[in-house]
Amino acid sequence: MSKSVTKRILGIDPGYGRCGFGIIEEKNRDWYCLTHGVITTSKEKGHAARLLEIFEDLRVLIAKYQPTTLVIEELFFAKSTTTALKVAEARGVILLLAEEQGLDIIEVKPNEVKMSVTGYGKAEKQQIQEMVKTLFGFKETPKPDDAADALAVAWCGTGRCNDMREQE
Repeated sequence: MSKSVTKRILGIDPGYGRCGFGIIEEKNRDWYCLTHGVITTSKEKGHAARLLEIFEDLRVLIAKYQPTTLVIEELFFAKSTTTALKVAEARGVILLLAEEQGLDIIEVKPNEVKMSVTGYGKAEKQQIQEMVKTLFGFKETPKPDDAADALAVAWCGTGRCNDMREQE
């Protein structure tokens, strides 16, 4: 009898001040949340030090939970060019770590995440959070929002995005 491979997905809602993460696992064809939260970096630190903090904290999470796949949301907008660049740099650090750790990498668009979780590509944040609560059997919506968003991103990696892409 062969031993089945455990599927674990690390979902990331990228940011440099707050980086949301969620790790889910498949058991008996159902998905369960193992952990979720945010990596919060200090505003008093320089940008490079904040990127290093994200890198190190994610390295610890990967070592502890051993995901097989990283799903990360693509950058779609920002309030300013400066913010967009900093978030893009955080994404680069995260992608580098995932590659170094041998994880499969899936990059998803925000509308793909919304579609996979709610069935509607223009869903509002509240709708996504309510569906994340339902999908993982939480009594309350995961807080902060970045953690709930990261779980939605992880959910997209379960194959729901691929299903949506095939329909296009």
